[in-house]
Amino acid sequence: MALAAPPPVAGLLCDEPLARFTAARLGGPADYLYIAKDPAYADVKALLDWAWRGQMPVTVIGGGANILVSDAGIRGLTIINRATTIEQPDGGESGRILASSGASLIRLTRFCQERGLAGMEWAIAVPGTVGGAVVNNAGAHGSDIAASLRRARIYEAAGERWLRPDDLAYAYRYSRLKQRTDRRFFVLSAEFELQRDEPASIQKRMNYNNEYRRLTQPPGASLGSIFMNPPGDYAGRLIEEAGLKGLSVGAAQVSPIHANFFVNLGDDARASDYFRLIRLVRSAVEKAFGITLQLEIQTLGEWE
Repeated sequence: MALAAPPPVAGLLCDEPLARFTAARLGGPADYLYIAKDPAYADVKALLDWAWRGQMPVTVIGGGANILVSDAGIRGLTIINRATTIEQPDGGESGRILASSGASLIRLTRFCQERGLAGMEWAIAVPGTVGGAVVNNAGAHGSDIAASLRRARIYEAAGERWLRPDDLAYAYRYSRLKQRTDRRFFVLSAEFELQRDEPASIQKRMNYNNEYRRLTQPPGASLGSIFMNPPGDYAGRLIEEAGLKGLSVGAAQVSPIHANFFVNLGDDARASDYFRLIRLVRSAVEKAFGITLQLEIQTLGEWE
């Protein structure tokens, strides 16, 4: 069956390079690309319905962190989720916050701090979006999305529904949405339940987390943490103990600052360099310690 013409959505692009939408500044073109800016997501829903009816794969990118897009790009429809709204649905009577999925975690954290609501301080230096965090159970500094999420609203072929944490079966960097193979869903918004605290105390914790990130993580273009920490250990420690700090493939390098971060050394870096480096590091750690590191990042597109 031939794919029907796309709906009349202004701003739908074809063969658009994705590098500028990823934290590592890497990635080939998307067949179709749409940048979502309206938190009502009417255009997004129309595009999703069109793609799903035509059996077209759909990829959603938020802040562009924790993803590696292949040099060949991504087939099908890619949605860059930039739609942002953050509000207190009951006028501030409770500690609830409602945010669209395209809202950045950093912006959400600042919104909460200004209103004396604690629980999101861990996210002040995390370059992701609410939607991506809900799917991946993003976290840092001993906390994560699961700790504060009350419910998330998703769109599927059958319509909209709310999911609670039990429905998502959260675990370390895991959710039931993340494991779905059909990928026919889109996170629309999320509601959080936070605790009241003094804004100055919240800010102090945010400052600490920002400073910790500055001291321990490399600046510049990177993918974030490449591998998940294995039970009872740290991926960065294993990589460093295997003698891999500073190892390079092309312009991709295991960071000399933090071994679980791979950095882009220049304009000539390719996604294939990162992919080869990932395989080399995983193989070396397995050989040295008998531990197979699992990816925390997501690889998107076609790979050799």
